[in-house]
Amino acid sequence: MRTMPPPLLLSSPAGGSTREAGEGGSRGREAALVWGGAGDYMRPMKEPAIRGEMIEVGGRATHAIRAGAGGSGPLTVLEAGAFGFSADWAAVQAKLAARGIPSLAYDRAGLGFSEPGPAPRDSAAIVGDLERLLAAAGEAGPFVLCGHSMAGLHLRLFAARNAARVTGVVLVDATTPEAMDSALLSSLVGHFGIATRAAALAARAGVFGPLANTSWGDKIGLEGAATEEKRWAFASARHNHWAAQEVAAWRRSAEEAREAGPFDPALPVSVVLADAGRERGVMEAIQTVPALASHAGRIERVAGATHATILSDHYAGAVVAEIERVRTAGSG
Repeated sequence: MRTMPPPLLLSSPAGGSTREAGEGGSRGREAALVWGGAGDYMRPMKEPAIRGEMIEVGGRATHAIRAGAGGSGPLTVLEAGAFGFSADWAAVQAKLAARGIPSLAYDRAGLGFSEPGPAPRDSAAIVGDLERLLAAAGEAGPFVLCGHSMAGLHLRLFAARNAARVTGVVLVDATTPEAMDSALLSSLVGHFGIATRAAALAARAGVFGPLANTSWGDKIGLEGAATEEKRWAFASARHNHWAAQEVAAWRRSAEEAREAGPFDPALPVSVVLADAGRERGVMEAIQTVPALASHAGRIERVAGATHATILSDHYAGAVVAEIERVRTAGSG
């Protein structure tokens, strides 16, 4: 997700067909160029080649990356945080595939390579899109859900609407709807919304282009094609616009998630927390509730990891270990 104010406080079945991402289709590719940085400001950087596949969902092309083909057991569905998309999960997907665990990461409407969807971009819209995406991709479940940051809201709603198909949940430095009960955290969400609207305007004006190839462009520390995608999205006006629309719907999404109710206590839930220089205050107390309420809950603190780098290759093993744990607990 975008590194601005503390991001943690931040974080009917449709028919469809799949086609390889390299093929043409109805999706209009973003025409804008972004500018290279780090001493090469004047070199235009084109939209990266698309990994994975484009899946038609309700007349819109949605980008997804499936890994671990031939693996067994539940599909791990990876949901990114605010301003995040499929590239964020590259290190986690690689480690899951190496263990024979199938996974799917995707770009929400308007983010990354996916075509925009109708407003508002709240949890109800996002979960509905995900349900249709999985149906169009032929993925019937069961699922292990893994979400970072703001995705904690979306996972609550998805799990409630698809209880029979969800066998475990991993929350990676994720928020919960109950965070809005804190006056401080609610205020910070409001400030984050203002900042993200400013970010969308700045991206439209080309302000982020010269920063794309600096450390600002990829705070996770991805590698290869994933970092190229992350840096491109960082400067993309479209990506920033639709990401800001999701943040604008944060309060609405939190209410939708709250109304869905807590996770079933019988559902294995792991909470994975970035533990680099953080104080264990009100936010952590709220974050850990889902694991404490689960009959098979666990809290894992990752020393040295930040809210962003917890998804890097260096720390992704901790996330993968908890996915493996809930897979095992959910099959018992």
